[in-house]
Amino acid sequence: MSESFSDSYAAAGVDVTAGYKAVELMKKHVERTQTPEVMSSIGGFGGMVLPDLTGIAEPVLVSGTDGVGTKLKIAFLADKHDTVGIDCVAMCVNDIACCGARPMFFLDYIACGKNKPERIAEIVSGVAEGCVRGSCALVGGETAEMPGFYAEDEYDIAGFAVGIVDRKRMIDGSRIKDGDIIIGLASTGVHSNGFSLVRKLLDVENADLKEYQPELGCSLGDELLKPTRIYCRTVTTLVDKLGIDVHGMCHITGGGFYENVPRMLPDGIRAVISTTGAPVPPIFNMLQERGGIDTREMYNTFNMGIGYMLAIDRGVAGEVMEALVRCGERPYVLGSCVSGEKGVELKW
Repeated sequence: MSESFSDSYAAAGVDVTAGYKAVELMKKHVERTQTPEVMSSIGGFGGMVLPDLTGIAEPVLVSGTDGVGTKLKIAFLADKHDTVGIDCVAMCVNDIACCGARPMFFLDYIACGKNKPERIAEIVSGVAEGCVRGSCALVGGETAEMPGFYAEDEYDIAGFAVGIVDRKRMIDGSRIKDGDIIIGLASTGVHSNGFSLVRKLLDVENADLKEYQPELGCSLGDELLKPTRIYCRTVTTLVDKLGIDVHGMCHITGGGFYENVPRMLPDGIRAVISTTGAPVPPIFNMLQERGGIDTREMYNTFNMGIGYMLAIDRGVAGEVMEALVRCGERPYVLGSCVSGEKGVELKW
């Protein structure tokens, strides 16, 4: 037990002893994520990692950072805090995976109005679960108690991840060509984007989040708090273990199809995607109906049931689809790449 305490700081609203208790409570969760590359333990000033460079000629570090956004408001209302950490990890490591990198480690930052150790530990349990799903280590983090800045029962969480890839095996979309097909991997739902609109359309502050919704097959709270799917292990299996020649990948986040698909395309290539190529989860139909939103705008805001896309040679399509199913994914052939102005064209 630490001997550090400050009566004057506590009078200002910051309980340093709560911070120490939170660290103790989260240790068991952090330990789940440790890999042989980790050299440090929780509580130090820096997380240390000795990367395994076996078989890597020119190691390139790939970094990503993100938060969860206003999806946190749903967690506050539902008083459920063990899944948003998964979202935080997912939003970082899925981006890293797009260039073929393997995530190595993750750090989190949690700012709150009042440090409630059990709640902080609950949040970190989700971060740890996300790291396990992403095969990376949680090597450190920070909890900041900020009374007067955040409401007592509110918090924010952000994260930072670093991955590694051999330069010669980087996937940057430059080899995508006319005739390549695009495969989409199913999302778990809304993931972590568009929640300012979600909250407005569904009036979540006044809704009963625990009431069962027949069209969703669960409560509204459970649906909206489904954590973002993490695709890193699947990508690693395809690229590193199976040697599949993936030409390009993209993570469907804020901006939907229209903003994210072009990010993987080279100049002179256009992606033509059929919106009927994969089923649209009921939550998106509910959102569209409640708001009277144009279909194009839906695909410009949400993932619409597809969280990740890959561009591959048509000749290996069958092999890749089978491998994706074995990885536990629900893959769909969505369309193809054609010569033309760089961008994406959706077919209704």
